[in-house]
Amino acid sequence: MTTGRIAGARRPAWAWALALVAVAAAASPLIAHWLTNPDDQRLVDLDVYRTGGWALLRGLPVYDVITPAPQLLPFTYPPVAAMLAVPLAAMSWPVAQWVWTIAVVAVLAVTVRHAFRAFLDGGRGALAAPALFAVLCAACMYLMPIRDQVRFGQVDLFLLALCLLDCVVRRPWWPRGMLIGLATAVKLTPGVFLVYLAVTAFAPRDAGPGRSGTAPSGPRQRHGSTAQRHGDAAQRHGDAAQRRALFMAVFTAAVLTLLPFVVITDDARDFWFGALLDSERLGANAATTNQSLRGMLLRLYLPDALTSAVWLAAVAAVGWYGFRQARRAYVDGDTMTAVALTGLMAVLLSPVAWIHHIAWIVVVVAAVAGSGRDPVRLLVAAGVWLYYVLPIPWWGVSIKALEIPILSPVAGKIVQNAFGLGAIGLVWLLGSWLPRWRASVTTAAAVPAAKA
Repeated sequence: MTTGRIAGARRPAWAWALALVAVAAAASPLIAHWLTNPDDQRLVDLDVYRTGGWALLRGLPVYDVITPAPQLLPFTYPPVAAMLAVPLAAMSWPVAQWVWTIAVVAVLAVTVRHAFRAFLDGGRGALAAPALFAVLCAACMYLMPIRDQVRFGQVDLFLLALCLLDCVVRRPWWPRGMLIGLATAVKLTPGVFLVYLAVTAFAPRDAGPGRSGTAPSGPRQRHGSTAQRHGDAAQRHGDAAQRRALFMAVFTAAVLTLLPFVVITDDARDFWFGALLDSERLGANAATTNQSLRGMLLRLYLPDALTSAVWLAAVAAVGWYGFRQARRAYVDGDTMTAVALTGLMAVLLSPVAWIHHIAWIVVVVAAVAGSGRDPVRLLVAAGVWLYYVLPIPWWGVSIKALEIPILSPVAGKIVQNAFGLGAIGLVWLLGSWLPRWRASVTTAAAVPAAKA
């Protein structure tokens, strides 16, 4: 479950300092816009988090309290999230806005550094990496799902970073799996990474340079080498590190889920046996912003029973393919693609996935770009980036509003679902096209070498 150490030429500290200044400058127009809009429209999801913490401080039922008018939003997260939101409630509203927004930008920078590791550490020179880092952070900042992180004061990017770091940091100082467990306890959708750990826990890794524990590529001999014996063991027993991470993730999530039953018993009971079962607490599930499989199906306005049946079948099919391809990417040593595929599962399989939940697009673009030395992959990555910069789903709403026969109801609905349909396409892109393309490039490079 490693991707290698962040390497490369030694880079001067001043270059990284300038890069961080450039990132702050790129984020400034976005921050200025959303922190100066009308107060009752500002960082409304952050207000939800603070309301949950505020209810605990006042001894009020967390799931009965709503934010002030005109939003009137209820707290929709597990009770441990309300406990973690207490420090936000203790701050004044202006201070909380600035602290949270700066943290969003900082977490995006951490995410970009680790997601684009292969791209940044491609040996382009000591000053190239800081410059590329600044450009990538600025580009990712203006993806629509990331813009919405700032607009609404959302927590998604924090949870994404927890899962990403748990999967790709080479030598974490925390027990691997703990961050995934924390993210799952705070908001249930990162639980897809429990599935990822489960399906990869018994998956043997291909051995790269200096890596043992996978089967050799050559034919087995009767008296094999130590590496061969290790490979046989891996085939039988899978990846022990992944199993340890899985157990730690489940343990952490379980502890943080059970803790509120001890500390805030009534609120824990209200969530798990009441609020969790009411999807309408999250908002209008058929709204344009819900780009999950279920959201797209709800906008067809089919009978409820048929919608549910089709949704369950789609979840089974997409989930089977997505996790299967994530496992394959992990076995092939491409952890970033495996993480990106799993993140897309969180978007597509969830009953509700607002546009800001597609923050995983940052990792998707990084996985497609790779080391940045393949022009075709760079072009595809740039196309994916541009697609999610543009507010395409809202174009679909405008097309439908034109009320042009056939065009408006058909084309408008397709365009309205653009980000969800795009996510399905990205699952295929990462799961099928990318490994085939890498294989073709490797084969093409090997032919001249073989002739020589």
